[in-house]
Amino acid sequence: MRIEYDIKLGFKDVMFRPKRSTLKSRSEVSLEREFTFLHTGRRWKGVPVIAANMDTVGTFEMAEALASAKMMTAIHKHYTVEEWSSFLKGKPEEFYHHIALSTGTGASDEEKIKKIFSQNPELQFLCIDVANGYSQHFVNFVKKARDRFPEKTIMAGNVVTGEMVEELLLAGADMIKVGIGPGSVCTTRVKTGVGYPQLSAIIECADAAHGLKGHIVGDGGCRVPGDVAKAFGGGADFVMLGGMLAGHDESGGDISEESGKKYKLFYGMSSRTAMEKHAGGVAEYRASEGKTVKIPYKGSVSETVKDLLGGIRSTCTYVGAHTLRELSKRTTFIRVQEQENQVFTGD
Repeated sequence: MRIEYDIKLGFKDVMFRPKRSTLKSRSEVSLEREFTFLHTGRRWKGVPVIAANMDTVGTFEMAEALASAKMMTAIHKHYTVEEWSSFLKGKPEEFYHHIALSTGTGASDEEKIKKIFSQNPELQFLCIDVANGYSQHFVNFVKKARDRFPEKTIMAGNVVTGEMVEELLLAGADMIKVGIGPGSVCTTRVKTGVGYPQLSAIIECADAAHGLKGHIVGDGGCRVPGDVAKAFGGGADFVMLGGMLAGHDESGGDISEESGKKYKLFYGMSSRTAMEKHAGGVAEYRASEGKTVKIPYKGSVSETVKDLLGGIRSTCTYVGAHTLRELSKRTTFIRVQEQENQVFTGD
């Protein structure tokens, strides 16, 4: 047993220190980034925000909405081969830059992605997603996927430490998802005691990835646009969002009404709700590691996107970053014990 005494930080522990800026307006800030991926050499340009591959977020409808804003969607893995082919029929080439096919690491998952890629060769991104990216089985699956799909850009995770980022990049991944337990409907930290404060995880994993010319995706823990900006400031190349994009018309789930207010169901993919829906229940050998919550219905996701991107642009003006790429170079975080004045906390 050993204890690490270095303090690790989450988004709530810091704020940006403002700096002198030559920007006159938020409109001068560009949020588009351009990346060349490690193994495929494929170039990508867009706004590096990704909708999470949860069935209450990463839907076909969400993908269409976010693609119009040049953002990405990791589409959840529970669509059938036929549904994929029907959805992609007639889609323009540009659309494929903004969607990822998601998969687990089971034998049935492997067969399914082979069929989807075979029928839809234009797909460019594969998101290999497990809760625990530290298993050798997962590393082997990433290696196998790289051998089988050499032309696909692979996003893999989740991990929170630099040495595992390096191992997955060397195994064949192009982008590493970073985050264990920070999500709003994730209970891994409660059930297992395992985790890592998200901002420190991003900072350390970005340092490891960039040394190998890889990229990271900060996955989870963002509650407000300022948290997304902090993730980018800490070195994340992409940021993946779940709860912030849930509850919209484009999100999965039915609308319910209580006391005159509308709600949508949102749940973690390791929750009892998800496992009963997709696996027939919680297996005897495991525990549920997710919550199921009702969140207020938010209408069209386009308004949330405007609010999110507007907040990040504003961050850039406060620190003098003309582009999103400059943000991490212009970032100085200060440690804090408070974030906001909470005198008025009502709706």
